[in-house]
Amino acid sequence: MLRAKNQALLQMHDLSAAIYAIQYYSTVQPTVRGRNVYIQFSSHQELTTVEQPTHARQSGDQDSQPNRILLVTIHHLLYPITVEVLHQVFSPYGFVEKIVTFQKSAGLQALIQYTSQQNAIQAKDNLQGRNIYDGCCQLDIQFSNLNGLQVHYNNERSRDFTNPSLPSEQKSRIPAQANAMSAFGETGSIYRIQPTGSRPVPFQQIGAQPMVLNSWQMPVGFADAVAAAFGGMIPPGITGTNDRCTILVSNLNTEKIDEDKLFNLFSIYGNILRIKILRNKPDHALIQMGDGFQAELAVHYLKGAMLFDKRMEVNYSKHPQITSAPDTRDYSTSKLNRFNRNMVNNYRYCCAPTKMIHISSLPPDVTEDEIISHLEPHGNVVNSKLFEVNGKKQALVLFENEEQSTEALVSKHATTIDGLTIRISFSQLQSIQSS
Repeated sequence: MLRAKNQALLQMHDLSAAIYAIQYYSTVQPTVRGRNVYIQFSSHQELTTVEQPTHARQSGDQDSQPNRILLVTIHHLLYPITVEVLHQVFSPYGFVEKIVTFQKSAGLQALIQYTSQQNAIQAKDNLQGRNIYDGCCQLDIQFSNLNGLQVHYNNERSRDFTNPSLPSEQKSRIPAQANAMSAFGETGSIYRIQPTGSRPVPFQQIGAQPMVLNSWQMPVGFADAVAAAFGGMIPPGITGTNDRCTILVSNLNTEKIDEDKLFNLFSIYGNILRIKILRNKPDHALIQMGDGFQAELAVHYLKGAMLFDKRMEVNYSKHPQITSAPDTRDYSTSKLNRFNRNMVNNYRYCCAPTKMIHISSLPPDVTEDEIISHLEPHGNVVNSKLFEVNGKKQALVLFENEEQSTEALVSKHATTIDGLTIRISFSQLQSIQSS
């Protein structure tokens, strides 16, 4: 392997075999892990090898020595991968002492520290190239050259399972403008992190074996999270077996609707990858959700919902996905996707539109009058309540009907009050109790 040049030398058994390989791949494009590779004859007549430890030869990775710490890169990331998910995946092969996750140019990476080197070897042999979830989140595992991990906080990014008493990280307050820019990027629309013309390229799954599915056609672990969110069973009317990710929405108000408003509404039920308003039918839109289960939730809860004086028709599309194009809005890397974090809580809050909305991420000195003034253009506010949870301001606002609350949500989610970006969702409470 010539890693510095991203090249490799391969010696065939004889010249005829090498000629046959070259001829075959002159008509077939070879790929490795979703990337095109190119093959030609080398000027070398023969390869000489240096004796390596047995395991290194067997694993095909002669550049790293076995170690109890694994470096894991996760490709084709469609679902949020947390410390808990990684622990569930790697703990069957031995006691996991520590996990640290971080973001690099290669994508999401993690360091997994086992008690022993043998545990790490077994995990690498069994998990290399496999998917955490069906068709995505593929594991690329190498041995790390670190001797040990230092974990200072037990939170969603790091965990020391040998020291559960570690504190969670204390986040410093970020100025409002800097907070908004870092959360949503500087590319014109806060919904898109990728600059115009730049589209994330999905990691093609080649030869990867998906993890075991259960009767819901969901990966084990993912289904457990969904079951926990819905109290042990999925809601009535939801099958959990739908595999169609793209939704067709019709009868939209063309004068008031746009991609960002559709994102605000449909992202309540799952992550949004792409949205396309059809040019030849401007009251129609295609919305590609993160997976079939999230699409099923959106269809189930939003079919027939009123928005901008129109009753929406929400159905599955015949198109399996939305192709990237100039008239397609890409949200796959948007930090406004709600299910990148706290997946269980977000599933728990899924419901049909209600008269009541819940507002969070409010400024600490905001007043109830400011909140009502922000929302009043979209309907008659019947009641409201401002309160604190763990020192953070939140609010409940009750409208006259579901259409008004839905309009307020799609129009004012991810807008700012005093420089802070607010988040809005439907509340399942029926009324506001006076304190």
